[in-house]
Amino acid sequence: MTRQITTRFSFASIECIAAPIDPRFRIAMEKDGDIDARESLLDRVFGPGRFQKTSEKLRVNQAPVSGLALVAKTSAGALIGTIRLWPIFAGQGRAALLLGPLAVCPNVKDSGVGRALMLQALARAKLQGHASVLLVGDAAYYNRFGFEQRFTDRLLLPGPVDPKRFLGRELIPGALSGAAGAVTPVRLERHQRLTAIAA
Repeated sequence: MTRQITTRFSFASIECIAAPIDPRFRIAMEKDGDIDARESLLDRVFGPGRFQKTSEKLRVNQAPVSGLALVAKTSAGALIGTIRLWPIFAGQGRAALLLGPLAVCPNVKDSGVGRALMLQALARAKLQGHASVLLVGDAAYYNRFGFEQRFTDRLLLPGPVDPKRFLGRELIPGALSGAAGAVTPVRLERHQRLTAIAA
């Protein structure tokens, strides 16, 4: 049974979405019908350059982990936030997750949507038994969720990245101890087999 978070906040003006805005939101699993709204939100937040990011190389032609693609919606059903976690290897044979992108409608940026998405995603990942999470992002924001650069010092992404923005977090203590080498995607076929075994 999945738990949903409902939070109250106020909006001065909302231009990100056309649907009427209600001062509540909920976190739920992403559905096929959310894809267009999600892509539109990502385009607005990150622009067309998002496809050139190094972390995108780990996501291309892949699928997020089942149950770890989440959206935030208003009670009217408007999508105002998104987060996904992807299967990767943090060095040879060390399974981990890649978080991203996390995006929130700019008009509701300081209303707790991003925090709720992060906490829910990390809680679900831990509940599924995942050991660690990596991301590329602003340390000033992600430190509050336990992400630190020290966990990624010896890991290499498949492209250029500011080392200060390459962060990790252990969901199981010691999961990233000694992690070194290339961060690589879990190929889709293998991911599907692992998901089937876990089910």
